[in-house]
Order: sequence, then structure tokens, then C-alpha cells
Amino acid sequence: MIPRHKSQLLRDRLDQFPAVALLGPRQTGKTTLAKVIAEERASIYLDLESQADREKLSDAAPYLSGHAGELVIIDEVQRAPELFQTLRGLIDQGRRRGIRAGRFLLLGSASIDLLKQSGESLAGRIAYVELGPLTVHEVGAALRDELWIRGGFPDSFLADSDDASAVWRENFVRTYLERDIPQLGPRVPAETLRRFWTMLAHMQGGLLNAARLARSLAVDGKTVARYLDLLVDLLLVRRLQPFHVNVGKRLVKSPKLHVRDSGIVHALLGLDDRDAVLGHPVAGGSWEGFVVENLLGAAPERVKPWFYRTAAGAEIDLLLEMPGGDLWAVEIKRGLAPRLDRGFHHARQDLDPNRSFVVYSGDERYPAGEGVEAIGLEELTSLLAAA
Repeated sequence: MIPRHKSQLLRDRLDQFPAVALLGPRQTGKTTLAKVIAEERASIYLDLESQADREKLSDAAPYLSGHAGELVIIDEVQRAPELFQTLRGLIDQGRRRGIRAGRFLLLGSASIDLLKQSGESLAGRIAYVELGPLTVHEVGAALRDELWIRGGFPDSFLADSDDASAVWRENFVRTYLERDIPQLGPRVPAETLRRFWTMLAHMQGGLLNAARLARSLAVDGKTVARYLDLLVDLLLVRRLQPFHVNVGKRLVKSPKLHVRDSGIVHALLGLDDRDAVLGHPVAGGSWEGFVVENLLGAAPERVKPWFYRTAAGAEIDLLLEMPGGDLWAVEIKRGLAPRLDRGFHHARQDLDPNRSFVVYSGDERYPAGEGVEAIGLEELTSLLAAA
């Protein structure tokens, strides 16, 4: 098993809160990590995709009360949103008996129902930990390019060959479209949603243009917004918001969109190996999205991510607002000899960040001039993980 960066955070939150929700897309390793945690303390595991386990929870309160001294792990909890009200009562009963932490670990493949229900009934009683696909901080710098091409879903990354990885990702996309999404919300035609997802892959790292997407799909803007909200809530797409500050300049207000796993980007576009990716116009946007997701996967819990762009062309690919208030500026370049654009320097003059980096494809760290450090992706993820 590849050790996961979020494992210690998960343990810390279980020691602090009565309920912890471990959220992430399917197949990111949530169940594997939960079972590692289960080996460390008295626990039971329930999978709501199992008929037998659903039967156990048909009258949940007395069953769960019988396991008050154990960590109860409930997998695919979004399948039973009615459980949250029961969990609230059990948590409050436990608090009165002095049991204040480590009662429930809830695993969810989507945040839609889970966040809605917990927001109503478990406020103040639950913490959230997001487990995304594997990152370069977890697999090591030597496997960075393989991770970029195949993506970070463990079964895709660890496949025996590029072909096997591509087949896995294609079936992952199909399963989401045909099975998982219909279970979670209003019916969306699978073919239409695949076209939309593929369009987002083509414009990886681009600004949201809802009107253009609506015209391409022959739907209205509200429908595009609904499709986008669905993929964002499923943690499959990131909507990176612009950083707003009063600098006396006209700022871009549209969010940037990234399909969050680079391997899924390549699968949607039919790019099965490194040569195919490097020969496609999406290569730059794919690398940018890959770097963004790796940095955010390693960043401290309360980091706020943004991007910055003015109408005149000043731009920073990623701004990290650190928990202590410091601002880190990150420019992303795919080559081995990164050259910084004038727009990046103008943006730094606007914002005066505390630290500035250009992430590139090499590993050496060196000054890139004017207060900017050139740095490899693995080293910057390590810096963020230690921050």
C-alpha cells in the first residue's frame, strides 16, 4: 500500500470529532485507508452497497448503540442520508456519557447528499477530510511523469501497462456516467454529460464560458450550470475562483476549470500514452491541472486556492492563501528551462506575495530572478506538506 498523506490528518480528526467524513471520488482508496485505521482501534465496518449491511441499519439506532465503544465505519454513506439524524442523536447521547470523539467514520463517494444532510443535522459534530487521487508527494518524483499520464487513481496508476491503465479509466468514466451519477441526482443523459465532461477536458485550465458551452450542447445556461455543479460536487472537476483585490485594475471574474485527475483528462480525449499526450494541444493545460491538484493535495488543510488575472494580461496560475495569511504565488511551466512572462511579474507587483515560485519539469531548485524560485513539483509539495 502507498502511504497516504492525509492518513495522519484523518487520525487527528477522529481524535477530535465524534464524526469524520472522508470524501472523494470512487476508487481513490478511501476504503483501504479506513481499513488501515480500523486495524488500529476497536471498530466495525459497514458497506451500504451490501444488502446484508443495509439490513443491519434498517433500525439503525439500537444496532449502532450496541457498538458505542467502537469506531463505526460506514461506507457509501450517501446511499442512506436518513442516517444522519440518527447519528446526531447517538453522538449527543455519547457526549453526555463523556464519549466526545472517534464514534463514526463516514465514507462518501460524493459530497452532494452528504454535505446537505450533515449541514442540517451534524453541524459542530463532524469534520471533513478529502482524499483525492495519488500525488507525487506520495509516489515519489521518479514516477511523476507516469502519474501525470495515467492519473492518480490507484488502479490506473498501478496498472501493468499504459493500455491496461487506459482501459481502467475508460470503464471508470462509463461507470460514473451510467451508474453512479443517476443514483445521486436528477436524471442527466449519460451521452450529454460525457460530451460536457469531454469539452471541459479540451479546455483544461481555461476560463468558464457558459454561453459557449451551452451553444455547443444545445442547452441553456442554467443547464450548463447544473451539469458543472454536479461534476464539482462529485469532486471530479475543480472550479478555481479568481482572487479579488482592490488594485485599481479590471480583473477577470470568471472561474478557471480543471478536470481534477489528469488521467481522466487523457481518457476523455483518447490519449493513452505519453507520446499521445505530448502531441496534443491539451498537454500544457493538462500539466497545469496536474500541478494544481498535486499542490493542493499536499497543502495544509485551511489553504485557500485562487488564480489572478487582469484584463491587461497580468496573471498568476495559482495563488495559495496560507492559514497564517501569507500569500504564495505559483507559476506553472512544463519545460526544463522555464521563462517567466511579463504578466507574471506585473501580477507580483500588484499583489506583493510573500513567496513566489515557478514550478517546472526539472528537479533542481534555483533562483529565477526578482524574488522568484524555480522549483520541481515534488519539492514544492514537500514544502507545502511541511508548512
